[in-house]
Amino acid sequence: MNRVTVIGGGLAGSEAAWQLARRGVAVRLIEQKPVRFSPAHQSPGLGELVCSNSLKSKDPESMPGLLKDEMRRLGSLIIAAADESAVAAGQALAVDRDRFSAFITDRLTAQPQVAVERAEAAALPQESEGLAIIATGPLTSDALARALAERIGETRLYFYDSIAPIVDAGSINRDIAFTASRYDKGSEEQGDYLNCPLSREEYEAFVRELLAARKVTPREFEDAKYFEGCLPIEVMAERGERTLAFGPMKPVGLIDPRTGRRPHAVVQLRRENREGTSFNLVGFQTRLAWPEQSRIFRMVPGLENAEFLRFGSIHRNTYLDSPRLLGPTLELKAAPWIRLAGQITGVEGYTESSAIGLLAGLFAAARLSGKNLPPPPPETALGALCRYLREGASNRPFDPMNIHAGLFPAPPADIHKSERKSFIARRARESLEEWLQTSPFPVM
Repeated sequence: MNRVTVIGGGLAGSEAAWQLARRGVAVRLIEQKPVRFSPAHQSPGLGELVCSNSLKSKDPESMPGLLKDEMRRLGSLIIAAADESAVAAGQALAVDRDRFSAFITDRLTAQPQVAVERAEAAALPQESEGLAIIATGPLTSDALARALAERIGETRLYFYDSIAPIVDAGSINRDIAFTASRYDKGSEEQGDYLNCPLSREEYEAFVRELLAARKVTPREFEDAKYFEGCLPIEVMAERGERTLAFGPMKPVGLIDPRTGRRPHAVVQLRRENREGTSFNLVGFQTRLAWPEQSRIFRMVPGLENAEFLRFGSIHRNTYLDSPRLLGPTLELKAAPWIRLAGQITGVEGYTESSAIGLLAGLFAAARLSGKNLPPPPPETALGALCRYLREGASNRPFDPMNIHAGLFPAPPADIHKSERKSFIARRARESLEEWLQTSPFPVM
């Protein structure tokens, strides 16, 4: 059967469907919205972003930037959407989330090889139905999670992601909040962030209230396991009074124009859309009760009259123990006609999830053609992520991971520390081109 069923119309599922369709494969794309919405989703569009609007660094020598460049090289729909809907955000690729989703939805619905079906998938596809890709993301429905758990013979694994608040731009006090990117690395005309400076006294009062605030209590059956790269701000504060000042509220590289000095701490706000009508509080993902968010975040100078367009919240993130459950081309060992893609495999981040969707689509297309497509070499960003899903980390249990330099093979010992990122990026580009040229399945 020359058709692949893709379950999930988020970033990974949309990318997988696009890669398959580009290669002439018919795709049945099943998306539960608007029949059913998860606790974090609000729009019926494909590729909806529910947390930050940033896809992280654009720097081609950073690991996130390198991953984006590799995906562009392979014709990624998600990166094309991000480039098309980008908003000013310094060195980051941030997007207008509505335009981003609309771009993805329009491209897929106009693609003749893709049939979008709005329905909830409650069971795993059977082998008789042909190849399938499950890309249901961090909020996989209870029914499908149970079906998956029954197939692999394990209890599902999950942890919690947190969503940062969004405020109306017109409610920010511009007499206090100043425009700047750290070390002047933003746009030439203006910095890409708004910055709300805090004195030592203001910072300490903020932390005290944060620690004492009422939080949303997980239900009895929920054992919250947070990803270190997306900790709720109050969890970070619990680790020590200065933790936030060295984390999301660090003032380095910023000068308050009112004083000519670096503030004790700072809250950065990043554009949510091109028009700059709304901003999100960078690093302020939280599980505080909504009234507490309103009260405490308005303690920040410049946000005393903030109008919150969206409060922060938490949501479940389901993922598998991929090194034990998945094969080398993302196939489920217990049901090899099914591939997994996106955050459910154990990658973390928009770009990383999309990258695994891209690979799942390529692997499925190759199998339909009767050819073998080996994973990209680990020297590439795509291959480094694949290797992590195959092997995990040797010194701890498997948990979600962003792309970073530690996932790549180590550079030679004679490469100076200051040159390692450049070396990794250069080696990655060369390795990707070699993989493309020697692959028995035409990737382009």
